[in-house]
This record gives sequence, structure tokens and C-alpha cells, in this order.
Amino acid sequence: MEGGRAAGPPDRVVLLHGMGRTWRSMSPVARACERAGFETINVGYPGTRWRLPAIVDLVRARLAAVNGSRAQADRGMPETGPRLHFVGHSLGCIVIRSIVAQDRPERLGRIVLMTPPNRGARLADRALPWLGWLLRPLPDLTVGGAVAASIPTPAGLEIGVIAGTKDRTVSLEETRLLGETDRALVPCGHSFLMRRGDVQEMTVRFLRTGRFAPR
Repeated sequence: MEGGRAAGPPDRVVLLHGMGRTWRSMSPVARACERAGFETINVGYPGTRWRLPAIVDLVRARLAAVNGSRAQADRGMPETGPRLHFVGHSLGCIVIRSIVAQDRPERLGRIVLMTPPNRGARLADRALPWLGWLLRPLPDLTVGGAVAASIPTPAGLEIGVIAGTKDRTVSLEETRLLGETDRALVPCGHSFLMRRGDVQEMTVRFLRTGRFAPR
């Protein structure tokens, strides 16, 4: 038994990138998860052209399509079937929180949020007047708009937050989430945190055990 579940089909990890990035930015984390025995679903979405609700709807539809194609293999395994974990970076974290709050997936596992603007980001407030036309999700990430901060966190979730101590995009305080179960700090900025080997190792460890540090 590993991560609290008997041996069986591998758990699945959904990966969601940040604003202005593509699914390729999460590939290093996806490969680390695959080496650890997880099945990965690395989802791309238009992270600059759409507002948060439209992005959430698109991601949910893509996950439904993937899960539907695999439902036959999972049928009849309500207790031992694969769990669905989530790993996100920046805006992808807010998409994950929205999905979980609106329609909690079956067999939901653990969640890792990398540099998440959980309370909004003041940088988004400052950039909105100038870049709002180009980066459409910006209003949903502002402190003034309070969209990210207003998303409820359902009880009973295991959520780990990885934040960068050199992040000038989202401050450490802005990454905090009421209900998070573990937190890790790394000496890194915002955009390339997912490339770090230690971040990948901590992500895999949290998905397995619910903690970033070795037990």
C-alpha cells in the first residue's frame, strides 16, 4: 500500500499551467510524476484570452472527456480505483480551486498549488489598467476584485502549497490558503519554480503521503 491506497491502477495527476504559459511548462513535473508511477493528464488552456469561468468550463469539459474514455477500465472499483490528484502553477491553481469548489471530482486525491495567488496578487491590480486587454484573466487575480480569495475551500481536502521566497509576482502572504495542510518554501522566483528538482520531489512526496518533508 502506498499513499493510503491498496495496489491497483495508478493514480492520475491533472496538471494545469499558469497564465501566459502552455502545458509544456508543466512537463518537468509531469515527467517526475510519471517516473513515480502516476498517470498524468497535462491540460492546456488559453491562459491569456479567456476569463476564469470560461477556462474552468473548458478544463472541466476536457477532464470529463478523458475520464469518460477511461470509465470502462475503472468500472466496478469504487474503493480501489485510481484517485484524481491536481497540481497547478499560478493561475492554474485558481482553476483547480474553482473546479473543486464547484463540482468536486469523484475519488479526489491531493492537491499541490505552486506559487498560487490564493488571495489575489497586488501585481495584478497594478497591471490591470495597462495589460487587461492582453491578459484577460487579470481581473480574476486581483486583490481588489477578490475573485481568487472568494473561492471556498471544501472541508476534508489535503492541499499543499509551494511558494518561492524570491517571488516578485505573488508574495508569500498572497499564497496562503485557509485550509492548507502543508507548506514549503524554496529560494526561487515565480515563473520557473516547477523546473526545480526539489520542487518536483516535494510534489511527488505530497501526492503520495500528504506531506512535503520526508517522514
